[in-house]
Amino acid sequence: MERTVPAADATLMPPGRGASLLDGMPRQRTAPPPVTHTVPLPVRWTAPRLVLLLPSPKRAPFTFGYAAVLLVTSLFAQYADPTLVNALCQESSTDVAHLMRSPVVVLLTSALWIAGGMLSYYTLVFLVVLTALERRIGGARTAVVFLLGHVLATLGTEVPVGLAVLAGHLPDSSLHRLDYGISFGVAGSLGALTGLLRPWLRWTVLIAFAAVLLQDLVEFTDPLSNWGHLLALTIGVGTWPLVRRWARTGAAAVPLS
Repeated sequence: MERTVPAADATLMPPGRGASLLDGMPRQRTAPPPVTHTVPLPVRWTAPRLVLLLPSPKRAPFTFGYAAVLLVTSLFAQYADPTLVNALCQESSTDVAHLMRSPVVVLLTSALWIAGGMLSYYTLVFLVVLTALERRIGGARTAVVFLLGHVLATLGTEVPVGLAVLAGHLPDSSLHRLDYGISFGVAGSLGALTGLLRPWLRWTVLIAFAAVLLQDLVEFTDPLSNWGHLLALTIGVGTWPLVRRWARTGAAAVPLS
């Protein structure tokens, strides 16, 4: 009697071969390949994310170049003859007397100094804020935002002083005061940057920074500058529609958390 291969076993036979001598016995299934344990590759070290917050010639050339200039002027202010340094700062002051005589010159030169030197609180804020802003809207536009905060807040605080002197409410000495630094521009830039942040981070940064400025105002150590910082922050917030439009066509699309 001729043997026949059951249909279930026929599917286990190699193609192109007939029934073997043991075709009536169940075919042994091949054992699965042994499980091998792969050793994970070591994680390659990368630069800390905090480094990306600081300017570099490639990521933020405007901020990097501006920071280099501020470093030079800060070192000059620290090591040069104090009489010379004081004279240069006086000539760069954006008080009413200098604004009436040479407004463009003092508005530009006053932004070349850091009140308090490189160890000032605003130095770190300057580096982080302008780097983040430049990476999203470009260097030229960042310069525009910085100048808006610097110039408009300066005029917004000094023009009322001049009018008060004309009206007799303040003495003539109020026309001459030492006023220079980058803080108005930094406050304006920070206000503009918050418009590009996610809502939870935006309001956290705004409230925290505004609280610091209000605390300074309450202490009443330099009320004119303190009001100027709040005004500059408000000016920066007012640029949100502009910076958001610029960010959509900016040089880099790096999301902010």
